[in-house]
Amino acid sequence: MTPGRPRTPPLTPPGGLAAISSALLAMSRHLEVRDVLKTIVASARDLLDAEYAALGVPDDHGGFAQFVVDGVSDEQWKAIGPLPRQHGILAAMLHGNATERLADVREDPRFEGWPDAHPDMSDFLGLPIRDGDEVIGALFLANKRCPGPKPGGCGFTPADEELLTLLAQHAAIALTNARLYERSRELTIAEERSRLAHELHDAVSQKLFSLRLTAQAAAALVDRDPARAKDELHQVAALAAEAADELRAAVVELRPAGLDEDGLVATLRTQVQVMDRAHTARVVFDSRGVRALPAAQEEALLRVAQEALHNALRHSGATRVDVVLEKRTADRTRLTVTDDGRGFDPAGVRRAGRHLGLVSMRDRASGVGGTLTVHSEPGKGTTITLEVPGA
Repeated sequence: MTPGRPRTPPLTPPGGLAAISSALLAMSRHLEVRDVLKTIVASARDLLDAEYAALGVPDDHGGFAQFVVDGVSDEQWKAIGPLPRQHGILAAMLHGNATERLADVREDPRFEGWPDAHPDMSDFLGLPIRDGDEVIGALFLANKRCPGPKPGGCGFTPADEELLTLLAQHAAIALTNARLYERSRELTIAEERSRLAHELHDAVSQKLFSLRLTAQAAAALVDRDPARAKDELHQVAALAAEAADELRAAVVELRPAGLDEDGLVATLRTQVQVMDRAHTARVVFDSRGVRALPAAQEEALLRVAQEALHNALRHSGATRVDVVLEKRTADRTRLTVTDDGRGFDPAGVRRAGRHLGLVSMRDRASGVGGTLTVHSEPGKGTTITLEVPGA
């Protein structure tokens, strides 16, 4: 070591590489987004020995769709009040690329204060969780614990920053994988399920399996060959980046492109116009007061409209089909697809084991907290109505 030159702290936390391996494997075990968020936060807090940890997933309206904390009691959390907005240090992490490592967050010019019930925090370490160019979350820690009494706190080190960066790479994989899993449950069209399963198996599963084995190998080498163990851990990071790229490619294809580019109203209007030209039946679309909705609700409404239109145009013999999308109340949106076709007996269809897509439509409705109703009688046409929350 060069005299007078400070020694670089080791990457490994007090629990060693085995603790890192355990944290990475724990993140990969969960498939529900909320469970993944909790695991990431708890792992970060434990690995870096911090008093508090939190992870926020931003929405598109200046707030957070989800915000998970560790180190704060349920009573404290309720007393703090509404979720934070995207401002101050949080905004800097969500809209920039930089890691924020501060000796005292309260002295930073961007600090804007806390609610009365918020715990007091000083030293701070935070960074964005990125999926390619998209920031999908902000992970931060506060109040590094000291081995013994130390006035002013210990403060986070460059080694802590390096470790949190590594953890964030795996957090991006775990979050993307959980999102992919939740969206895949909503897919009911057989071709989409088959394609998604094929892509996950070929492009992602083998990389995640290799990642797990490499992490386990690193843990096994801690005692007898620390240098090689650290090399294995860097290989884990490389595998993580590759898996994240593959997962991102699969997630992009899950939501219909038209929704992302044009929104629900324009996409439905375009599809209705195409069907009106392609079929002898008159197909009409009307929208009343509906603006942008959450992504899950928009996809459910579009898929149900497509299924109902398919039934009406291919099976009912209808001469006219009306598609109406309207805002019913401040927080409810309704889709109605009505045809003047031959109709059917819904109970008789169920007894005969035929579904006409009704099962998939009901699954989509329940998946977003909505309700689906079907009114039909032989000779009197059919009306399918889906109501979902969201203004």
